[in-house]
Amino acid sequence: MRLVVVGADGRMGRMLVRAVAQAEGCTLSAAIERAGSPALGQDAGTLAGLPSLDVPITDDPLAAFAAADGVLDFTVPAATVAFAELAAQARIVHVVGTTGLSEEDLAKLRAASYHARIVQSGNMSLGINLMTELVRRVAKSLGDEFDVEICEMHHRMKVDAPSGTALMLGEAAAEGRSVDLKAVRVSTRDGITGARKPGDIGFATLRGGSVVGDHSVIFAGTGESLTISHHAADRGLFASGAVKAALWAHPKPPGLYAMTDVLGF
Repeated sequence: MRLVVVGADGRMGRMLVRAVAQAEGCTLSAAIERAGSPALGQDAGTLAGLPSLDVPITDDPLAAFAAADGVLDFTVPAATVAFAELAAQARIVHVVGTTGLSEEDLAKLRAASYHARIVQSGNMSLGINLMTELVRRVAKSLGDEFDVEICEMHHRMKVDAPSGTALMLGEAAAEGRSVDLKAVRVSTRDGITGARKPGDIGFATLRGGSVVGDHSVIFAGTGESLTISHHAADRGLFASGAVKAALWAHPKPPGLYAMTDVLGF
């Protein structure tokens, strides 16, 4: 499978290049960066700490997508929407690990999925996606008598909050309870807030240091609580999950898929 990595000179982009180079069943066909990037013309493998892959970084995604089977995308929402349109034109796989996507952005991905095979997830970790399914089932089993709080921590450079993963976990809890997350989400508490409303799903966001990603979902009842947690120690797990998703989606029909589909949940 011929894969393109966009944002190839970024922290995740370099890991994606390494993951593609080391995986069976795929090869790096192109690497893309923004116009004016100092990485343009450099070898993607060398920048990623590998021997040369003879794949120079370019700023021409259209030509790259036309000659590829799929694209791995951990960039920013505006770029991801543009890449989805190109992936739809090329009828290829588009794996989206970008976070901070708005409802409008997601609607555009859904439109692109009529022609592209799009796998979109707030987190490409296999463990997180298993955790998501567990949260959904626990929320359904325990009911409203248990309060749900989601706590996440990431490195100081992360620009969106709550994280896409935290929101994904919140959606899973809301689905388990058959409610709309928008109606019960509480993202901030400050000052005299009053008592916690039954059925709310709360979020706590921490930022600092070089933390890759820690997530916990707390089900707090009267006299007991249950916590489901995941700790990510290496960003490479997100890259390997993205490659797995691309290989899974390659033979599938056009559509919008999630990592839970990849894992068979």
